[in-house]
Amino acid sequence: MQENNVESKEINDRQPNSQQQIAGAILLAGIMIAGAILLKGGDQAPTTSGSVTNNATDTAFLGKPVSSDDHILGNPKAKIVIVEYSDLECPYCKVFHNTMHKVIENNSDVAWVYRHYPIPQLHPKAFKEAEATECAFEQGGNDAFWSYADRVFEITASNDKLDPAELPKIAEYIGLEIASFNHCLQTNGRTAEVQADIDDGGKAGVSGTPSSFILVKGKQVGTIPGAQSYETIMQQLEKLK
Repeated sequence: MQENNVESKEINDRQPNSQQQIAGAILLAGIMIAGAILLKGGDQAPTTSGSVTNNATDTAFLGKPVSSDDHILGNPKAKIVIVEYSDLECPYCKVFHNTMHKVIENNSDVAWVYRHYPIPQLHPKAFKEAEATECAFEQGGNDAFWSYADRVFEITASNDKLDPAELPKIAEYIGLEIASFNHCLQTNGRTAEVQADIDDGGKAGVSGTPSSFILVKGKQVGTIPGAQSYETIMQQLEKLK
């Protein structure tokens, strides 16, 4: 009888260890999955205040140089240029899009460059939506591009919830000729432009969206990871003026 009690005690002593091992395995699996998503690219949530970074010294921007081919909002000759890589179905990009509009509206010495970085693993619809903005650009230039992108962010609930049937409706809403727009979209007329931005984002070091780089005279002087607040961004930009 005493022997059985000893054996029972030993089994009970081992149970917490087994539970700890199981918990540890689950935690490790979660870390591995999160790491895989990060490597492929993912949505970047807002991070803590003051996490916009300024480099101690200027470094080379690894993305393509900003040019007249880019989608630029604000003063194209501004001293400070913020290059954003964005996904139209990313909920944090939706928030940051509005923040950046506020930055541009209140600062004449800042320009905003929008580049596409749809993440198919998270938002399969985002690539086609990016193409739609480029079809708008093809027909109506930079103004049409921004109007279209603004409208997508305005009406989408994010995370692939925008009905593709809305894409031509948005084109009509901003005054585009629908037949031409639909032909562009249905024939993948602007796929190359979107893919070029994705490839460029990879070179720039983008790992999630939104990812933004602060440039002065073409040199990278800081980064904006995730959907930072207007106040946080302005604190950093003031140091560069």
